[in-house]
Amino acid sequence: MVNGHKDPALVQSLAEEIQAKGGQALGVIADICQAQGCSQLIQSTLSKFGRLDIMVNNAGIVRDQLLIRMSDDEWDQVINTNLRGAFLCTRAAIRPMLKQRWGRIINIASIAGIVGNSGQANYAAAKAGLIAFTKSLAREVASRGITANSIAPGFIKTDMTQRLSASAQEEIIKKIPLGFVGAPEDVAEAVAFLASEKARYITGQVLVVDGGFTMV
Repeated sequence: MVNGHKDPALVQSLAEEIQAKGGQALGVIADICQAQGCSQLIQSTLSKFGRLDIMVNNAGIVRDQLLIRMSDDEWDQVINTNLRGAFLCTRAAIRPMLKQRWGRIINIASIAGIVGNSGQANYAAAKAGLIAFTKSLAREVASRGITANSIAPGFIKTDMTQRLSASAQEEIIKKIPLGFVGAPEDVAEAVAFLASEKARYITGQVLVVDGGFTMV
């Protein structure tokens, strides 16, 4: 199941790509900042596939601004999408997982939620909250065969990071021990691992995918 709210065409395109490769896919348009939208998302999935095994909370936005200049709206938008959205979607998803006594919750956090980042107090707070949310959830559902983990990507080549100037990107790359920018596939492989039986004994953890950027 693929979800989107702002770009229905992209949702449909991704669903068609999955189907073209031999998979099953359902594109759903839902606002994850609203409880009704999340319930619609889960019910559509259950109606189509009969069960829900894996939930990946990947929605994220940025509204970068120095704290002294950050508006209430810039704070609220990021917290609502990046943290509240994950809470609402997980709350809706966890009930069928509890009934079937199996599930995987994977939350896409960020290294900003671990080390912070200037101009991203809202984003870092949301991602740090997501990490703590994941750990608390993991404790609540472990006895029912459900794991909950988060992934903290570093500098990954996405539309969001490509908005940075070339000089800014070069400065960041200098701080990455591996010496190059990560690809979306690097994060996807981490998600696939945590969703698999190979990770059955891993829960409440943060898997950092950052080329060594935050190593201590």
